[in-house]
Amino acid sequence: SIGDLFVGAIIPGLLLVVMYIGYLIIISRLRPDVAPVAEVDDGDRLSAFRLLRSLLPPVVLIVAVLGSILTGIATPTEAAGVGAFGATLLAITRGQLSVTRLREVARSTTEVTAMVFLILIGAAVFSLVFRGFGGEELIEALFHDIPGGLVGATLVVMVVIFLLGFILDFIEITFVVVPIVGPVLLAMGLDPIWLGIMIAVNLQTSFLTPPFGFALFYLRGVAPDSVKTGDIYRGVIPFIGIQVLLMLMLAFWPSLATWLPSVVF
Repeated sequence: SIGDLFVGAIIPGLLLVVMYIGYLIIISRLRPDVAPVAEVDDGDRLSAFRLLRSLLPPVVLIVAVLGSILTGIATPTEAAGVGAFGATLLAITRGQLSVTRLREVARSTTEVTAMVFLILIGAAVFSLVFRGFGGEELIEALFHDIPGGLVGATLVVMVVIFLLGFILDFIEITFVVVPIVGPVLLAMGLDPIWLGIMIAVNLQTSFLTPPFGFALFYLRGVAPDSVKTGDIYRGVIPFIGIQVLLMLMLAFWPSLATWLPSVVF
């Protein structure tokens, strides 16, 4: 279930945060010029109360949305409605709600929804045709012929998803590739929670891999002109390595993803 996957992602997510922070601390100590300390004027400092007041409402909203899913109170769709309603209340309390902003949000939501559903429809048609022509049996036979059995098949799938992340975003991979290879791997005996977390971590890497990584586009949009695109590509390599390291840790210690769901549920 979605709740199982959310709980299963907690430990890997925390590990990833720790590894990111650890790398930044180490590189800032070894090369202070790469990560200089930002100068902050006394007038720019936020008091602890103001900082807490700014952070608390969004954190409460996040906990309410995820908590409702984890506890089974709401489905993911219902939790999304709770999140939208809570975000609207936050905008009202902060005096940031206006007709113009609502129009922009509605337009953006419509564009994203149309894009996702268009991909979903195309993926559904592709899957039906693929299965109708015996593609699933072909994939299953191919996986069984791969040296190493289940381990070899899983490795091939993860490498293919990683490489596709360079040219496709996570939505296309999720709707097109995963429905084809996922059922075959599950039929071969893989734990569904572990497989879901592994694919999720792998797909997260696609945000960092050039040339179509979303995170790279975001950074390019806010970075000054002095920061070249090549600098961004080179700077993201260590973080891609950290992502790959986490996948290796999950491969050698599957309990990192499966232990917490077994305890909670």
